[in-house]
Amino acid sequence: MVSEASTNPRPFRTAPDSWRVMQIEELCERVTSGGTPSRQRPEFYKNGVFNWFKTKELKDCALYDSEERITQDALDSSSAKLFLPNTVLMAMYGDGITITSLGILRRQAATNQACCAMIPNTAVCDPRFLFYSLLNHREDFLRLASGGAQRNLSGSLIRRFALNTPPLAEQQALSAVLGALDDKIELNRRMNETLEAMARALFQSWFMDFDPVRAKLDGRQPARLDKATAALFPKQFAETALGHTPQGWEVRSLDEIANYLNGLALQKYPPSDGPTLPVIKIAQLRKGSSVDADRCNTDLPQAYVVQDGDVLFSWSGSLEVELWCGGPGALNQHLFKVTSTEFPKWFYYLWTLHHLDEFRLIAAGKATTMGHIQR
Repeated sequence: MVSEASTNPRPFRTAPDSWRVMQIEELCERVTSGGTPSRQRPEFYKNGVFNWFKTKELKDCALYDSEERITQDALDSSSAKLFLPNTVLMAMYGDGITITSLGILRRQAATNQACCAMIPNTAVCDPRFLFYSLLNHREDFLRLASGGAQRNLSGSLIRRFALNTPPLAEQQALSAVLGALDDKIELNRRMNETLEAMARALFQSWFMDFDPVRAKLDGRQPARLDKATAALFPKQFAETALGHTPQGWEVRSLDEIANYLNGLALQKYPPSDGPTLPVIKIAQLRKGSSVDADRCNTDLPQAYVVQDGDVLFSWSGSLEVELWCGGPGALNQHLFKVTSTEFPKWFYYLWTLHHLDEFRLIAAGKATTMGHIQR
């Protein structure tokens, strides 16, 4: 057995006598990784029935539905394997934002090879306790990761990592308290996702498909619109640079409807004895929180102070568009704060979000370590 000092970067704090120091492999039935079905076989990903998670989808929360699904043939033809609910996942490869990110399966799913899958032995380990313990040791894992811009953790290192472990009954009691809070957070998150999906569907109908205009052109009353809202839409189309567009509407670029303010190199504003602000980087944007963020002083221009409700757009590395809800902070470089004096927030937020997949393709095509887009 590898010693505690060789697996973990610092000694454990004092723990109750009933607690034991146990390595992850002792707490789990199996510690393994997934696989990626051949991308040369698109049928593996078409009409798939099994969730298949990638590291970018691990966001320190419960995992329900993946971006992509794979077929039974994909499983049979690759090293991908199905894991049962309560399997804990950790990103073994990625940049400084992705690596060590976590998830816990709520449904049966497969993963790619960059995910370490830890299947708890429920006779000695509560799955949620393992998940929360790993969250608590995030910084330790980051210190152990090797590599430069793209970092990695080996499966053997994860297996040998040691944790302070209470008896199972205490694990379950701790997990019940933390889990109840997480379940409420997850419920709110899923409600928000549903509301945003409804908003995006309506946006698609009005601004891409022009359904109200087409209805009026056909002599029909636009569906599910009151008379005042229906009256805002014209009755015919005009030819523009983008083809048929509702008559009277303009064609503008994104930076003509909103201002994309790039953040500052905030190391130039080090914290002092006075008040400070958390530095909002891509990592904070992804997790929606400024807890444990770096700090800077408050002598920066007011335009670079972020408030709840601001639209933030990361244009480098992990491209995301989010409504910030993590409290006041300072805008770091590689993030845009998106504002407009002419258009409402929903308008420029949803238009930016609409183009996000296109921006990601542009960034993915960059011949650099971290893809990005230019203004």
